[in-house]
Amino acid sequence: MKKAIYPGSFDPVTKGHLDVIERSSRLVDELVVGVLNNSAKNALFSVHERVNMLKELTAHFPNVTVDAFDGLLVDYAKKIGAVIIVRGLRAVTDFEYELQIAQTNHEIDTEIETIFLTTRLEYAYLSSTIVKEVASYGGDISHFVPQQVIARLYAKYGIEGFDQ
Repeated sequence: MKKAIYPGSFDPVTKGHLDVIERSSRLVDELVVGVLNNSAKNALFSVHERVNMLKELTAHFPNVTVDAFDGLLVDYAKKIGAVIIVRGLRAVTDFEYELQIAQTNHEIDTEIETIFLTTRLEYAYLSSTIVKEVASYGGDISHFVPQQVIARLYAKYGIEGFDQ
């Protein structure tokens, strides 16, 4: 049984993230979406909020679970029995960074492999940072995030009038 982890901050979860979750869930027996609790980053959503959003958005995938973690990814992967790390790639610049991380992780634990999924072209430009920037000015984010996230995101910026 192949178990994988798709780690990230998911602050907020985007349609690009959900695409990688859907596609990678078809490749493995079990997929854990690992929400990184990084105290060094100033997240917009709490870990609890991000985990709950992801659980809501992935409930229809029978082999996907969502959990929070902190510390080294390879340590967490080993703890949960994951042998695959899934990473999404949008551009060449992502690859250079992700390759270094994958090689480091493999050096720490040779039992764990990293697979890269290239993003669909329609999401190649998309990042949580861009979504937050557009949302902070009240811009239309409906093409970037699932409907269930829109009102929550605007509320973080004190922008009201958007229904879920």
